[in-house]
Amino acid sequence: MENLTHQEVVNLLLQLAAMLMLARVFAEVAQKFKQPAVVGELIAGILLGPTILGTFLPEIHEYLFMSNQQANLALDGFVQVAVVLLLFIAGLEVELHLVWSQGKSAINISFLGLVVPFIFGFVFPYFFPDFFGLADGDRLLFSLFMGTAMSITALPVVVRILMDTNLFKTKMGMLIVASAMVNDIIGWLIFSVILSLMGKSSNLSMVNTIGITLIFTFFMLTLGKFLINKSLPWVNKKMAWPGGVLSVSMAFCFLLAAFTEWLGIHAIFGAFLLGVALGDSDHMSERAKEIVHQFINNIFAPLFFVSIGLKINFVANFDLMLTLAILAISFAGKILGSGYGAFRGGFQKKESLAIGFGMNARGAMEIILGLIALEAGLINEKLFVALVVMALVTSMTSGPLMKWALKSKE
Repeated sequence: MENLTHQEVVNLLLQLAAMLMLARVFAEVAQKFKQPAVVGELIAGILLGPTILGTFLPEIHEYLFMSNQQANLALDGFVQVAVVLLLFIAGLEVELHLVWSQGKSAINISFLGLVVPFIFGFVFPYFFPDFFGLADGDRLLFSLFMGTAMSITALPVVVRILMDTNLFKTKMGMLIVASAMVNDIIGWLIFSVILSLMGKSSNLSMVNTIGITLIFTFFMLTLGKFLINKSLPWVNKKMAWPGGVLSVSMAFCFLLAAFTEWLGIHAIFGAFLLGVALGDSDHMSERAKEIVHQFINNIFAPLFFVSIGLKINFVANFDLMLTLAILAISFAGKILGSGYGAFRGGFQKKESLAIGFGMNARGAMEIILGLIALEAGLINEKLFVALVVMALVTSMTSGPLMKWALKSKE
């Protein structure tokens, strides 16, 4: 087994220190301006990457991020773990009983909020693949990916926006959260199927992979959830708190992530489903969830979001027309779909518009989707940059637009 050399260890530690420090500083600045921390963390990555540091201080950028391949490989391992943990805590925020309590209205909003943007995202790239940046591969697969990328709502961002606008505990807030939860589960299920169609290395045929994925999803949301709920009291009683529940939950997170990666989908799907099943348990306390959130959000999440900026020169790959097209499709699809779903559910026009704006926040989810597609060679760097910009713009504008819609109602 080959070990890292002395210089490679130094490089890796300097990379981690620079990424975490700059991410923290810019996350604090972003939050001062009432923006999600992810905005600051992405800006930190752009500063450290080829866009800024690589352009103005190329020697330092070369030393930190380009000179040692083994250190970069080790850093990539950290980033892979960070993505898995990010989806795990996204799953923890899904409360299935809340979805059922909102009933027909949540189904209406989530269904139309998924279908309409999916159609928008599918149709335009299918007929104009060159403009939208089909890198290499199947046009149908590319269009399916784009439809999925346009349809998933970022649940963690939505929850944060609703808390900031004092709408979280209102009927409208609960409805938006429930709809976003359904959106997330269906969206990630669709994306897992697309990943299997991409031909990721797997020991199984495509049909078997999709079939096992559906069975696994059903199991985790029914019997798996039941077994977790029954076993957690034993874990809490027999093991030290909170160490026991944290260790066991992380171990199962990585175990199920490994299982779905082996299936040929992606590790994130297993982690997400475990988060959903665990987060819905009566015996997973809010304090334990908060400890997990703080640990992942302040250490692993920044590493992932900063790493985005390290991969691409955002200035060289920025395409204004493509970015505007992606923004137009994302806003139109989600606001029309979710807004009409709310209107059908009995809300007034202004309230329906506010719900559409609330469901429009994309955040981390689209960035993760885009990065996986970029690494798989399905999309090019210009489209990836456009998707990152779209995720940021929708996250930054969702809260103010909700306030505007509700204010104009008065």
